[in-house]
Amino acid sequence: MNYPDILHHGSKDGVTGSCHQLLMDAEHSLLIDCGLFQGAETSPEGKSGAGHLAIEFPLDTIRALVATHVHIDHVGRIPYLLAAGFKGPILCSEPSAKLLPIVLEDAFKLGFSREQKQVERYIKLIEQRIIALPYKTWFTLHDTENLICRIRLQRAGHILGSAYVEIDLHYPQSSEKKRIVFSGDLGAPHAPLLPAPKPPYRADILVIESTYGDRLHEDRRSRRRRLESVIEHALADNGTVLIPAFSIGRTQELLYELEDIIHRKLNADGKGRGSRVALSPRLPPGDDCMDAGDRATQDAKAEGLGVREGGVRGKAGSDSKANIDWPALPIILDSPLASRFTQVYRDLKPFWDNEALQRVKQGRNPLEFAQLLTVDSHQAHLAMVRHLTETARPAIVIAGNGMCSSGRIVNYLKSMLHDPRHNVLFVGYQAQGTPGRVIQTYGPRGGYVDLDGQRYDIRAQIHTIGGYSAHADQKGLVNFVTRMREWPSEVRIVHGEPEAKQQLSAALHVRYKEVEWDVSIAIPR
Repeated sequence: MNYPDILHHGSKDGVTGSCHQLLMDAEHSLLIDCGLFQGAETSPEGKSGAGHLAIEFPLDTIRALVATHVHIDHVGRIPYLLAAGFKGPILCSEPSAKLLPIVLEDAFKLGFSREQKQVERYIKLIEQRIIALPYKTWFTLHDTENLICRIRLQRAGHILGSAYVEIDLHYPQSSEKKRIVFSGDLGAPHAPLLPAPKPPYRADILVIESTYGDRLHEDRRSRRRRLESVIEHALADNGTVLIPAFSIGRTQELLYELEDIIHRKLNADGKGRGSRVALSPRLPPGDDCMDAGDRATQDAKAEGLGVREGGVRGKAGSDSKANIDWPALPIILDSPLASRFTQVYRDLKPFWDNEALQRVKQGRNPLEFAQLLTVDSHQAHLAMVRHLTETARPAIVIAGNGMCSSGRIVNYLKSMLHDPRHNVLFVGYQAQGTPGRVIQTYGPRGGYVDLDGQRYDIRAQIHTIGGYSAHADQKGLVNFVTRMREWPSEVRIVHGEPEAKQQLSAALHVRYKEVEWDVSIAIPR
């Protein structure tokens, strides 16, 4: 076998289950990510998607795991990797080192045990394995007379802590050198909170994602206007805007953008006030669900939830939307995990971009503003679902998970999908086989979706704003390659559906042909 070589244990046939093994020589290899399969996607062995968790490749040569970022489709199988006998370190960026234990604690509770002592032992083991690497700094993983391996992480702009990986291999006996780059998930330019990724200087071999390799995103100003328009349209119907979002990354970006919309509305109206919402930021759990619901309803009736007394009653698109009381409009974050991640985001302000830091200097709190309510306990969650279902008061709910396959968003959907007053807004990719994809596809046609074995008619309005994807579009992906000083001679396209991979491949071929540069572009099968 010729080295280096790469085996793809995931994200070959879709966008989940990322897991790639770099074979450096016969005795040494690296694992880049080890994520869950979601929706209808399967492992290379053809096993069932989200339920397929076993590690079915040998671990004897794997010296370390590099985690590009902490999304579950990139790190969700780490507990099973450890259970299979992996003993090496876990390399990641400094922000990811703060976030990864939270993600893996949740994964451990879902897949192994909720017994507190076992969870604590497991998290301690994870923390002992993690090696936090500063961005832009070379780390020597292996140095012998036969092989020298150095690793460097660079900002990927996807979520806080995300990185693409540069790996330098040197074979002293043959004097051969190779630089391999794994893109991980690359962020879109001008994404909220995070600096845009800058391409590496060079690469011999590039493994690149292709989630949106077949399309272009809206610019940020346009998508923010669309977000505002969808919200106003929905709130004019006195309904709830449901936004399914993953706990880390998308949730924080949405909060950042919503704070800015409210800030602009207040300044435009000349109000300049940050009046707090009637509901307390953390609903009391109560002795039972009914108690919590009664308190939530009483609080809302006492002060009004998002609309002044005698406010909007008309249909969307009418002039009545001007009566929306933006200072009192609640933004409800119904996800304990997302709340934890949001707090870590706040603690890691040094990794924010300049725009976000300027807002902080101006006295604004992009992730902790007056209208933001958090719902923690399960009882409070059920009470909130019931309250928003039974009343006609506008609200915005952000809840997990992002593809509607589990989590608290499912209870909202069960209660609200049948009612045309409500709206579902998708701002992220919906994988094939997920309820989110079904709702997105068939909802506008008046179809139905199966949730937990029951069929629910979709009468709520369905919206999609693709520009809020945390992934680079085709232009961003092509630029990542062609803005290198030395373009890779070998490109492997992963992490995308077939059409996205094919179109990205075609776009790259065009650019390489323009400069008469030879390249091998492969789509692993």
